[in-house]
Amino acid sequence: MMFTFTQSILIIFLLFALSRVILRFRGGNISHLGVIFWSLLFSSAIIFVIFPSLTGEIARVIGVGRGVDAIIYTSVVILFYLVFRLYVNLQDMHHQITKLVEQLALKEAKDKKNGKSSN
Repeated sequence: MMFTFTQSILIIFLLFALSRVILRFRGGNISHLGVIFWSLLFSSAIIFVIFPSLTGEIARVIGVGRGVDAIIYTSVVILFYLVFRLYVNLQDMHHQITKLVEQLALKEAKDKKNGKSSN
């Protein structure tokens, strides 16, 4: 099976991305759910690059015109979901930092009141 230049570059990039997922998982930076999600995503992309006609079949099943349309629609939905997850995580961190700063300020005020130095 001969690949076009674009297919070859995409496969190399996707294999590299997949290797990064595995390394991050081994390093403890990605959860089990995360490694499954990203591995499925990158593996699916590799399959679609190798067998582009599959996208046409998927498009037919979900009722859109072309395979590339199905990929774009799916990608947009996944990106919206990931942006939402990032937003939620950012909000959680904001609340945690606010709570931590509040606790530190109260502790420092209490220490000053009791004549202790925080340095």
